[in-house]
Amino acid sequence: MPQSPGHAPQPIVSRHVAVIGAGAAGIVTARELRREGHSVVVFERGDQVGGLWVYTPNVESDPIGLDPTRATVHSSVYRSLRTNLPRDSMGFSDYPFVAKDDPDRDPRLFPGHREVMMYLQDFAREFGIDELVRFETEVVRVGFVEEEEKWKIKSKQRHKETDEIFDAVVVCNGHYTQPLVSHVPGINKWPGKQMHSHNYRDPKPFQDQVVVLIGNSSSAFDISRELAGVAKEVHIAARTVKYETFGKQPAYDNLWLHLMIKNVCEDGSVHFQDGSFVIANIIIHCTGYKYHFPFLETNGFVIVDDNRVGPLYKHIFPPALAPWLSFVGIPFQVITFPMFELQSKWIAGVLSNRITLPSQEEMMEDVKAFYSSLEASGTPKRATHALDDKQVKYNNWLAGQCGCPAYEDWRMEMYYATVKGRLAHLESYRDEWETQHLVLQAYEDFIKPASNQVSDGCVFP
Repeated sequence: MPQSPGHAPQPIVSRHVAVIGAGAAGIVTARELRREGHSVVVFERGDQVGGLWVYTPNVESDPIGLDPTRATVHSSVYRSLRTNLPRDSMGFSDYPFVAKDDPDRDPRLFPGHREVMMYLQDFAREFGIDELVRFETEVVRVGFVEEEEKWKIKSKQRHKETDEIFDAVVVCNGHYTQPLVSHVPGINKWPGKQMHSHNYRDPKPFQDQVVVLIGNSSSAFDISRELAGVAKEVHIAARTVKYETFGKQPAYDNLWLHLMIKNVCEDGSVHFQDGSFVIANIIIHCTGYKYHFPFLETNGFVIVDDNRVGPLYKHIFPPALAPWLSFVGIPFQVITFPMFELQSKWIAGVLSNRITLPSQEEMMEDVKAFYSSLEASGTPKRATHALDDKQVKYNNWLAGQCGCPAYEDWRMEMYYATVKGRLAHLESYRDEWETQHLVLQAYEDFIKPASNQVSDGCVFP
């Protein structure tokens, strides 16, 4: 296995690096790698930049997403999806996600998915990332070549397979494609239909149906409200609630929130843990996704166990393979794009030897200590990568490693203001933003004189 640089100072070098995926994580990673002087190739299975933000009306042949032979549809975006965070908080540090004076664009503070895709495509054009991307190219296999101490990537484009050698690989393939499905007692004999929210696009097919949704995520919230406009009844089954209360939902005649499903029966009934039941036509699993790296062969040095990808030092580097294999975008419950940027800056600096990683043993000890802290706090393994309130500390740690400015306070203030807004205006929080001063703070930050900023936003130690 390859050796990490350790503590000894190393000469600055340029590496040949493969980036897997041209979504938000992949394109900012490509930019940071190139800024650091590396040679970069980005592999993208789709025909354009944007990753999960590229909407398609197409859905998979298996609605619930359990058939391993199905043709996978990458995007989970539904037609009406809007961001659940203000656009200003989402942007990269030196490329603000501000509204454009263009009738073809969406100026809303919480824009639709197309606007996010267009922002990412604008970013890619601005920084010349398109020229690094091989579109419609699927990565079939990534494996380490012992005798060369490099990585071999087998890719496929239009039925033609190609093998190439790289010094390092950065995995940016996202984790919103492989459905995670809830276990429902009795489901094998239940006569209704099942699907995962990954394959939901619009409400039309659910006209006059009785629909049960499992989960209380942002997607479950949005989809349930949209379905209530056409369905006969909509019932949400949730373990816990964050914003709503159990029972019939205000402002709707046909929407209820229940405790989780207890079981389902052959007569079509769905029984909830609160003692109620309904005769339902369909169950939609809004239950999240699995981390999935079918192309990656690491001889057991990286595994996915109960949705924990590990061991990973700081959610990025597997100690035994660092820094030659890394991951961008593993943490969730975060403001994603700025985190991707900091993670990729760190990776780029480490690969050039400008930043030094701890030894393999020290990284492994850090991972073990992290796992022990999760266990002591009662955090389930599946929540290993959930940051939420810990994201500021995490991002500031990354910024410190890179010599970057600390994470902007206004981003997290927007994050918490959104939570507060949902509590006050559950059904309309996206359109009743009451903290305009945070937007003004963001704009003041955006227009700081260029003379006060280093070109890449960082000064390395």
